[in-house]
Amino acid sequence: MKRLCILIGIVLLLISVSAVAENSILIDFSMLTKDATLGDNQEATENADTLIDFSSVAGSSFDEETKAKMKTSLALDNWEVVASSARTVQNQAKSLTKDSVTSESAKPFEGEEMANRHVMGIRVHFPLSPFNSYAIIQPPYEIPAYAIKTEFQGDKLTIVEGDLGTKFDGKGVVRNVGVLKSVEVTLFGSNFPNGFGIILKDQNSKEQHIFMDYLQFDGWRKLVWNNPNYITEVRNREVKKYPLYPKSEPFRKLAGMIIYRDSSQEGGDIIVYVKDIRLTYDKAILEPVRDINHEEIWGILNARQEARRRAELNRVGNKQVERYLEGLKMHKETSE
Repeated sequence: MKRLCILIGIVLLLISVSAVAENSILIDFSMLTKDATLGDNQEATENADTLIDFSSVAGSSFDEETKAKMKTSLALDNWEVVASSARTVQNQAKSLTKDSVTSESAKPFEGEEMANRHVMGIRVHFPLSPFNSYAIIQPPYEIPAYAIKTEFQGDKLTIVEGDLGTKFDGKGVVRNVGVLKSVEVTLFGSNFPNGFGIILKDQNSKEQHIFMDYLQFDGWRKLVWNNPNYITEVRNREVKKYPLYPKSEPFRKLAGMIIYRDSSQEGGDIIVYVKDIRLTYDKAILEPVRDINHEEIWGILNARQEARRRAELNRVGNKQVERYLEGLKMHKETSE
């Protein structure tokens, strides 16, 4: 009887531990500062940790010097602000992101070094006409979920041996995500009545739009979205068994942020600053020690991830090559 009570106690303890949700940083914008110099540039223009090389999809008509410049990153100035039906030339030209630095006295950054006080500044220029519109702040490329870590040396990206595709973990990707419990965004508002939301994408490329709250406050605030369908009691959950290997590890990645404008709200410029986004979630898969290393025998996940990495690089690279060529065509001011 005593052994039975001990066993029941252990089971209840394991259930209570498993019910505690994980909390991870989806993206911290202070990690996306400009610290890499490309080509002949005198100043840093890119973020070294998130650099991707798209020269492999550019074709053979470019020399090596030009291909060496075919890189881009998630540096804060590179993000795009894409308007909805209100995408006029003027609105688009005045809508952009900037690498911004907060003061040392700002509450979330007290005692922090300057490198940790960088945030994303967002300016959206909405039309003055009274109609509904929105703007999506999105990365310069779709964040790859399976990219291998690299080191930037000179003009080349060197692959980090042994990495399993974790380059963007914490920089737009969180792995092993089951049911979302909550989302938390730290941002600075200036009493604008506009709404703010984020867009998440899962391993099946399914998008989830989450409305966080309105920006009608002054200063720094944490906006929190709590999943209304999250069940806290284990006994009330629907328990299912899923095949383990070779199922891929579920993830969430950041597809963008949204600022909404209602027709009754004033148009013009909207300014907001975002520090980070955090996810609280249940683990999708436990990580027990197993007697057999399935991946070492079959290699299914590595082959599948490599195929996805190539597909993502081709998709991202083709778009970046087109932009690079368009940049070469543009008029450049010359100093006399």
